[in-house]
Amino acid sequence: MCGRYVRKSDKQRLVEAFHLRTVPDSIALAPNYNVAPTTFQPVIRTDKETGERELVTMRWGMVPHFAKSLADFNGFSTINAKAETLTTKPMWRGPFQHRRCLVPADCFYEWKVLDAKTKQPYAFTLRSGEPFAFAGLWDAWKEPDGGLLQSFAIITTDPNELTATIHNRMPVILKPSDYDRWLTPDDPERPPVDLLRPYDAGEMTAYPVDPRVGNVRNNEPGLCEKLG
Repeated sequence: MCGRYVRKSDKQRLVEAFHLRTVPDSIALAPNYNVAPTTFQPVIRTDKETGERELVTMRWGMVPHFAKSLADFNGFSTINAKAETLTTKPMWRGPFQHRRCLVPADCFYEWKVLDAKTKQPYAFTLRSGEPFAFAGLWDAWKEPDGGLLQSFAIITTDPNELTATIHNRMPVILKPSDYDRWLTPDDPERPPVDLLRPYDAGEMTAYPVDPRVGNVRNNEPGLCEKLG
């Protein structure tokens, strides 16, 4: 499960890293060192009209278009989508075929169980220090007032050798060379399932961080720095 991550890149860095033409002034991109479910976060998708990459904000925790009530999807159950079920579960099948997105991040957190009462959070980053993208899915739900709630989920897969020391799942991290393929809807008979693999452990690093990251109200640069 990926339940918290960090996004500290500013607009200019995101434009450069993800080859965006521009970022709308209406989108605020203050750094977030403790991104939590149900908050609105920037994601990148393909603009239907221009075919270019666009940055929009969506709620983390996907609400499917067929939902009868937001309350039915207001917990943690849809913040992640298991790679193994994308082609079989109705919840994910349509978005996987037609509505894929990139979720910009700079690191993610996982908790290691030390004993029955204690968990130690760890931060996972790329050794390069560059921002990266989780493989994501999105959908749009028609709200009772007629508006559209756009929301996303982060895809998870088996852990690599590094993540396995802490947790039994990890988010799918895409290589920049695969961004275009991921964002472009494919033939339904040939979805990009081969991209849903663990990231190279040799290109990542992990270290313990401040346990205060467990409280969503804490949000400061020190949370993702190495403990001690």
